[in-house]
Amino acid sequence: MHEQFHGSPRPSETPDDYRKRMAVIQAEALERRQHELDQQSSPEHTPGDRIRIWERLHQLSLPRTADHRLLGVIAAKTGLSLEQVQDEQRTRATAKAAAAVG
Repeated sequence: MHEQFHGSPRPSETPDDYRKRMAVIQAEALERRQHELDQQSSPEHTPGDRIRIWERLHQLSLPRTADHRLLGVIAAKTGLSLEQVQDEQRTRATAKAAAAVG
């Protein structure tokens, strides 16, 4: 449902219809969230993609330090090893350094 102000009751809507519509909207949002959570650990995605999905879902960036405690959480939630997460850190650091030089 892509209506603007979908949370407001419609003029001709009964309270019961409004509650039902809100329940559908909430169920759709939960379904989208679960799909995104499933995608962050899907083997169909590269480690970098999984980490980017995790970052988007949690609105956090991959820490830059190799021993940051959040790396273990990211690894667990994405279905990756700690080494794979650290490899992504190194890849990003190398790309950033190359961009700064070039």
